[in-house]
Amino acid sequence: MMGHSNSGFSKAGLDRLREVLAGHVESGRIPGLVALVSRGEETHVEAMGTMRHDGGAPMRRDTIFRMASTTKPVAVAAAMVLLDECRLRLDDPVDPWLPELADRQVLKRPDGPLDDTVPARRPITVRDLLTSTNGLGIDMTSPGTPIMGALFEQGVYGQEDGWLLPAPGPDEWMRRLGTLPLMHQPGERWLYNISNDVLGVLVARVTGQSFETFLRERIFDPLGMTDTGFHVPADKLDRLPPLYAPDPQTGEFLVEDKVEGGHHSKPPAFQSGGGGLDSTVDDYHAYFRMLLNHGMHGIQRILSRPAVELMTTNRLTPEQLAAREVWGRNAVHLAYGLGQHGGWGFGMAVRTYRGDYAPIGQFGWDGGSGTTVYADPDNQLVGILLTQTGMSTPDSARANHDFWTTLYQAIDD
Repeated sequence: MMGHSNSGFSKAGLDRLREVLAGHVESGRIPGLVALVSRGEETHVEAMGTMRHDGGAPMRRDTIFRMASTTKPVAVAAAMVLLDECRLRLDDPVDPWLPELADRQVLKRPDGPLDDTVPARRPITVRDLLTSTNGLGIDMTSPGTPIMGALFEQGVYGQEDGWLLPAPGPDEWMRRLGTLPLMHQPGERWLYNISNDVLGVLVARVTGQSFETFLRERIFDPLGMTDTGFHVPADKLDRLPPLYAPDPQTGEFLVEDKVEGGHHSKPPAFQSGGGGLDSTVDDYHAYFRMLLNHGMHGIQRILSRPAVELMTTNRLTPEQLAAREVWGRNAVHLAYGLGQHGGWGFGMAVRTYRGDYAPIGQFGWDGGSGTTVYADPDNQLVGILLTQTGMSTPDSARANHDFWTTLYQAIDD
């Protein structure tokens, strides 16, 4: 094959990727970013711009970012270890470990009053939590409903200062969750986020360890993910940028989370499997490579091959899939076009239809802090783009889109 490199990426394609990302930084809308792309044995990293919007230290390959919802595909691995070891079973009710979720009431209508309920038809199972079909979640398309109001008021989702991670410790958080009805019957409908936080509590109660300790022992340490955790230790804080949430009207860089004394500068009361991790491009690359390698890291097995296959392929029924596709299309303006993939595995999106440059079977997720991480088994490819610019404006979402478009254009074979 004349004129083709055997690296898997064309030089012209990687040049274009660099130019497109540089354009986003030079526009002034994204102060800095770190991108990693790999295919087969070949890895390329770009670190551009600065940690702060007004200059200062440059972005580096080892910059630590708040992963937000890109936490989900990594945190779910803890539950998979427990499935592999038969300490959890997919269709077991969670009541023995999470008694707060026993005997649920379910809203007659998801937008109805909180006391207009019927009993749940069955208990919530481990599978419901893994697939985000446990009956309670975040619906940004209907913000004014009583249940959405209650989730914020109770601090089940978010804190009083607007920060979106839970403030209370796991037991108090579960108590509050237990006071609320479900929006849908268990197993009926895909709903976002809350199940991922519940999974972390489940793992901690089954193992008798903190969620982070178990993740560290079974996932982070074996993979060499030395910069990943639920906060950034003091001796690494110089590697963490502020998180910005630009003003949607003026574009002014408002600090959503500062570095010193911010939400990630000390261990949180709640270790959020839905959005709490901090990490680097290289740590996340090690994890997603392990998934592409069917659970192997070098000669060490981290997860069983079937566990990885369950996580990274669609688990939703045709009815659930149809509802999620409608949700994705209806929320396209809210998510700036992110999140339209169709399917869902365990803790991550799985493409079930081709809607952009990526093929069916690509898996991963995006984060509201301006992060995106996906792996693609067909092309043996991993892409990671991390910014410090939250999605209060479309700017980091557009950088994400352009990253994926140019990455797929750079494939050379």
